[in-house]
Amino acid sequence: MRPLALLLLAHLALLAAAPAAEAKGGGAGLDDDVLGLIVFKADVTDPDGRLTTWSEYDARACNWAGVTCDARTGRVSALSLAGFGLSGKLGRGLLRLEALQSLSLARNNLSGDVPADLARLPALQTLDLSGNAFAGAIPNGLFSRCRALRDVSLAGNAFSGDIPRDVAACATLASLNLSSNRLAGALPSDIWSLNALRTLDLSGNAVTGDLPVGISKMFNLRALNLRGNRLTGGLPDDIGDCPLLRSVDLGSNSLSGNLPESLRRLSTCTYLDLSSNEFTGSVPTWVGEMASLEVLDLSGNKFSGEIPGSIGGLMSLKELRLSGNGFTGGLPESIGGCKSLMHVDVSWNSLTGALPGWVFASAVQWVSVSENTLSGEVSVPANASSELRGVDLSNNVFSGVIPSEISKLQNLQMLNMSWNSFSGSIPPSILAMKSLEALDLTANRINGSIPAVIGGDSLKELRLGKNSLTGKIPPQIGNCSSLASLDLSRNNLTGTIPETIANLANLQTADLSRNQLTGGLPKNLSNLPHLLHFNISHNQLSGDLPPGSFFDTIPLSSVADNPGLCGAKLNSSCPGVLPKPIVLNPDSSTDPLSQTVPVPAGGPRHKKTILSISALVAIGAAVLIAVGVITITVLNLRVRTPGSHSAAVLELSDGYLSQSPTTDVNAGKLVMFGGGNPEFSASTHALLNKDCELGRGGFGTVYKTNLRDGQPVAIKKLTVSSLVKSQVEFEREVKMLGKLHHRNLVALKGYYWTPSLQLLIYEFVSGGNLHKLLHESSTTNCLSWKERFDIILGIARSLAHLHRHDIIHYNLKSSNILLDGSGEAKVGDYGLAKLLPMLDRYVLSSKVQSALGYMAPEFACRTVKITEKCDVYGFGVIILEILTGRTPVEYMEDDVIVLCDVVRGALDEGKVDECVDERLCGKFPPEEAIPIMKLGLVCTSQVPSNRPDMYEVVNILELIRCPQDSPETELG
Repeated sequence: MRPLALLLLAHLALLAAAPAAEAKGGGAGLDDDVLGLIVFKADVTDPDGRLTTWSEYDARACNWAGVTCDARTGRVSALSLAGFGLSGKLGRGLLRLEALQSLSLARNNLSGDVPADLARLPALQTLDLSGNAFAGAIPNGLFSRCRALRDVSLAGNAFSGDIPRDVAACATLASLNLSSNRLAGALPSDIWSLNALRTLDLSGNAVTGDLPVGISKMFNLRALNLRGNRLTGGLPDDIGDCPLLRSVDLGSNSLSGNLPESLRRLSTCTYLDLSSNEFTGSVPTWVGEMASLEVLDLSGNKFSGEIPGSIGGLMSLKELRLSGNGFTGGLPESIGGCKSLMHVDVSWNSLTGALPGWVFASAVQWVSVSENTLSGEVSVPANASSELRGVDLSNNVFSGVIPSEISKLQNLQMLNMSWNSFSGSIPPSILAMKSLEALDLTANRINGSIPAVIGGDSLKELRLGKNSLTGKIPPQIGNCSSLASLDLSRNNLTGTIPETIANLANLQTADLSRNQLTGGLPKNLSNLPHLLHFNISHNQLSGDLPPGSFFDTIPLSSVADNPGLCGAKLNSSCPGVLPKPIVLNPDSSTDPLSQTVPVPAGGPRHKKTILSISALVAIGAAVLIAVGVITITVLNLRVRTPGSHSAAVLELSDGYLSQSPTTDVNAGKLVMFGGGNPEFSASTHALLNKDCELGRGGFGTVYKTNLRDGQPVAIKKLTVSSLVKSQVEFEREVKMLGKLHHRNLVALKGYYWTPSLQLLIYEFVSGGNLHKLLHESSTTNCLSWKERFDIILGIARSLAHLHRHDIIHYNLKSSNILLDGSGEAKVGDYGLAKLLPMLDRYVLSSKVQSALGYMAPEFACRTVKITEKCDVYGFGVIILEILTGRTPVEYMEDDVIVLCDVVRGALDEGKVDECVDERLCGKFPPEEAIPIMKLGLVCTSQVPSNRPDMYEVVNILELIRCPQDSPETELG
């Protein structure tokens, strides 16, 4: 045994008795620091070798990684191991570090309990355990025994239960962060007695009940964050009596009532976010007295009345967000007096009147007034600002011509004037703007031709559909080198499609349907590398479709109603010259295609074999198919041989999936998050038996089994083993996924690893998946409107949670949405693409996005960044799927029906009743159904930047939901 190992064993009893020794005033030597850290190291796993400098032979620990010593005493004063990749338990070795002032173990994978005695370290001031996997209740006594604690962060773990009531006993606390856990129950009323507290963050939990009164006792409080809980009731009347309060975030709760007048006294408050609650009444004029405000967010509530003009007196205001309320009246001219204002969002209200001049003349950079009833003509003053970056005037009743003076806005990147009543022609100067990236003039009364000056290098999106444009598509459109989305549909355009459109190397979607275009299609269109959607239906085009894989697989609906088009795809032969037959000499030993074989006079007459080119192609195809079948058969036989890895795994003994010690080099590693009995009640062979199979997906097959304690679990056997990262990277990613906890996510409970087999262990969800419920269940097992709305909202909340933790789902579809016994949605299969060494979109397209219709257009484009907006697209499709009961894509005998097109057409024609699922239990409220359908269509926008964030989606859904008077309310 190593010399110090004996010493460690001898000191274990001392470690357990450390508090008692401290109480007796017993001193501690320098070796206690070394001893305590070595014992701490023995309790954790260090996969990255970050603690290799820690040696029991050293007299001091001052040169060890992450360790800082006091220059005067030589004692360990700080231990910073943040992001070291450690796992295991937090043992009692640290209790020997009596001079420790700062302890940071953030962003590791430590689990188990937190020793309550940590807070009793006499010098400890900072404790940061955030971003780990600690679970269970926060230990009793952690706060009541504190001595010098000032800053505590337990954020980003899995702590549950109530907020400890003894937290108020730690009078020295200046900062307390318990955010992003699973804490529930009411907020302790005596928490306000922490009068030294400067920062309190309890966001992202499930805290319930009303906010207790008495917050005015916290006269040192600077920042209060209770976002994302389930708080109810009104704001405390004395909330404005915290004189130093600078940041208040109470968003995404269920708070209600009017704003208390005491808020006006928060003269130093710079950030006030009350969004996504149920506040009512008018916004009082005294809000203009909160002179230090930089951000004011009241969006997603039920405020009414007019927007107070006193807001114009807030000289420090940078962001004003009032969307999704019931504000009426006009948009105050006084807001233009906010000299620092950069972002204004008053969309989704009932505002009337004209557009104030400050929209174009102030220092504001982004303005959205969409979804109101603003009217009149839009004019740009002579002193137009060069700061403006984006303007959204969509879905109002503006009229008149589009002012050419908009071109004075030299830095304008986005201009959306869609769904209004603008008339006249498009000013050429606007299309010539060098900075413009997106122009949307859809659904107006615009006439005339498309200006020939079009060709800005920055233009990525051009939407001119549903107008009365005439003339030809200008060939200069080929100069728009960045153009990704083009919509010229539903106009009166004539002439041919210009050849230059094939120069748009970044083009992803183009809609030229319902015009009067003639001629053929440019042959080079098939060379566009990123083209995903090309709709030319309902024109007068002729000739054959361009060659290439895109037009070989184009949906028939995209080329329909062009009588002159022909080709195999359209089941219509194109006129042309038939090829001459090739004469083959069966006696020739040379290439029959490289010479002419004469027939000697008087010689033997051989029968000539005549094969057409089409016959040769058919023969070649048959040979390729035969080779493919043989290859697949051989591979399948190899997989089934006893020597294959998977077969060997399946026949291992019952003890294979346990954590018992083994010397077998092929034995795997099983890790269960949060502890518990890791053994299964059946052998590995039984676990992965087809009788236990629940389903198959892009990443693998899912089986059901039970743990030894009877708890059912679902096990996913990954079928992308050849693509999976190394064990270290695999474990790091899986552990990160294991930390995600949300009521609408299927919980990842553990994993199993060998080089040839990886298993993921999930909670078992008993209610089946959404796809089967919508499309395969009987008519008696239907969903009500409320159930469908709850499922949509649950999915949205889970995606918002994933995106907040920088996790993209990548594989969102109805079969990956499970329902528990109470019908609540739980999203599964999230984040698994991160297990691959790199994001190969073509691998993912074939393996993961196997269900056609959910995949965002940019997913197949190598040059376009994959973001959370891909999930938003899939979510939009699922919204429409839930509301209509139809699959995203339906294949008819001679057509392909895309669900988005069906819903869009139903909305345009006012036939929502015909669009809603016939199997809906009961009736539905149109005032909810129509906005949700519109939201689904917005989420499935072809351009990612047009899709909302999932956080915004949740706010919109909560806003859409109409309160019902009683369960018996009759819904039309």
